Amino acid sequence: MQLAKATAPGLAVPASVEKSFAVTQATWRFFANDRVTTSDLVQPLRHFAKQQLAGVDYVLAVVDWSKISYQKHTAKKDVVQISNKKDIGYELTTQLLVDTRKGRPIAPVQMFLKTAHGLLKATRETTENVHHLEQVLPLMRDIGEMELSATIIHVIDREADSVFHLRQWNAAGFLYLVRGDDDRIVRWRDEHVNGLKIKAQLEAEGAFHRSREVTIKSKRGIQYIAETEIVLDRSAKRKVDGRSVFVPGDPLTLRLVMAKVVDPVTGNELSTWYLLTNVPADVSASVVALWYYWRWNIESYFKLMKSGGQELEHWQQESGLAILKRLLVSSMACAVVWGLQGNASAESQAFQAVLVRLSGRRLRRGRSPTPGMLLVGLFVFLRIFDFLDHINFDLSQIAHLKTTLGKLMPALLKDV
Repeated sequence: MQLAKATAPGLAVPASVEKSFAVTQATWRFFANDRVTTSDLVQPLRHFAKQQLAGVDYVLAVVDWSKISYQKHTAKKDVVQISNKKDIGYELTTQLLVDTRKGRPIAPVQMFLKTAHGLLKATRETTENVHHLEQVLPLMRDIGEMELSATIIHVIDREADSVFHLRQWNAAGFLYLVRGDDDRIVRWRDEHVNGLKIKAQLEAEGAFHRSREVTIKSKRGIQYIAETEIVLDRSAKRKVDGRSVFVPGDPLTLRLVMAKVVDPVTGNELSTWYLLTNVPADVSASVVALWYYWRWNIESYFKLMKSGGQELEHWQQESGLAILKRLLVSSMACAVVWGLQGNASAESQAFQAVLVRLSGRRLRRGRSPTPGMLLVGLFVFLRIFDFLDHINFDLSQIAHLKTTLGKLMPALLKDV
């Protein structure tokens, strides 16, 4: 009896509201109001993040990009072609904070949205659209202005394996953790070799040690870690006016942490990461690998915003700015649920069980509730509470409704 996903773009109506059109109209006016700025809407997320980081030494600032497809939404006039001609919509850049104590997401604290009119930013003026990696330094500087109590480690996937940008970020004084390519040529032990050769040599020397059990693509595996030091001393390659040019730079010494996951039954290698970082040596290689493993939180965030709960690609707002505003508001709901998941108290666990039951979704035995389940259950709970408040918690009205149900639908009464 739950509504189909296709209805997700329409905002659900609180029980105290008699006319749903009023809610729809008020919401449209809110997101279209020039006085409601993205700078204002991102502040609750940032304030919440600061509260969660009290007493934390390090925090991960994970950056990634996600396409938002609106191919059939003709009312949106500022959509752009993202890749091919049929790939129409916006491109979302998100900076998500992740707690290094438990690997839990905290909140997104910055968003960029690529539109036909330029790059919209949650806390800055609109600029011209630029390549992904040109967005990273402004993101690093922006979060630095938040003056967080924890040391920030910027975590980015393999797209950030760019010698030019690694040197740029290092020179600016930022700490980062980037997944590199296995064919990247580096100077190691006085010769130029790629990551594959370094890995083979370290394996022959027995340098890999068992670290922990992990799950990769729903498969259980054992993670093994090895670490060495490499130098990036070759010229960087960049495109200038459509041409590839070589840009010389100072040698950059980085830690290379190799993390491979092996199937405990077959012995097959399931995955290998070549992690480049300038994180201080007092952070062990095993912890560095764990931090990168927690990067998956941003993929889960994108899923939660799309098919996993918020149905972002069905939103009916008619501009990128309105979409960005709604993204920030929806992210507040996600942050609330993440905060609940991060609370290990018995009271929190019992409340989560109630939300799962209200969600109407099935939870596998031994599994923790997903954020999507908790979001659905929380909304049902709030609607129930809203309804009870609307009738002033008058139990006689509930009894009257139950009697009415028994008259009109007697077959259901036994289940109520």
